[in-house]
Amino acid sequence: MERGDDMTLKIIGAGLGRTGTLTLKAALEQLGFSKCYHMVDVFARPADAAVWEAAAKGDPVDWEALLEGYQAVVDWPACHFWRTLVARYPDAKVILSAREEGAWAKSFSQTIAAALDAPVPDDPGAKAQASMVGLIVKNLTFGGRHRDPQTVLKAYRAHNDLVRAGVAPGKLLEFDPKQGWEPLCKFLGVSVPSAPFPNTNSTDEFRARLAGRH
Repeated sequence: MERGDDMTLKIIGAGLGRTGTLTLKAALEQLGFSKCYHMVDVFARPADAAVWEAAAKGDPVDWEALLEGYQAVVDWPACHFWRTLVARYPDAKVILSAREEGAWAKSFSQTIAAALDAPVPDDPGAKAQASMVGLIVKNLTFGGRHRDPQTVLKAYRAHNDLVRAGVAPGKLLEFDPKQGWEPLCKFLGVSVPSAPFPNTNSTDEFRARLAGRH
């Protein structure tokens, strides 16, 4: 897959959070698909939160302006808009990051679900981020029932099934980060690096990052 200097979006990560998305971001950037947009980028760019929230409400969004300088997107909030992004960037490849559903549900409960219920710092940027995440993740993805295990698993399965059905097979890779470089590099048409496959954002690391924002 040609990387070049063109900043047109080339990779759309459709997997929900806690499917190894921060690891995938690191891997894609190591392969030269830089930069890759992830929820951590929203924390670094607080003004983006209002744009994502507007998009979730159906307002028009300048996607090129929002994603300027990025060749890939993964994680929430972008994964919520996978259909929109696939239609807008038809040449992009889609990666559905996924994990064994029991492990995913446990990780989600201990990290993102807990974060959704955490107090919000008295800061305009943090409040805007919390509002966006509350709308997209808590309400639109899980219908406000992010603490109900059955609801969460049902939403996870439904999301993954929709992606599988909505993307042409040749443009879709279903990927568990435990698989390492080989399937990812083969799908993207790039050489396998000599460096180890990255591994980041464990449950403990997620909690430490969240604690640092309070």
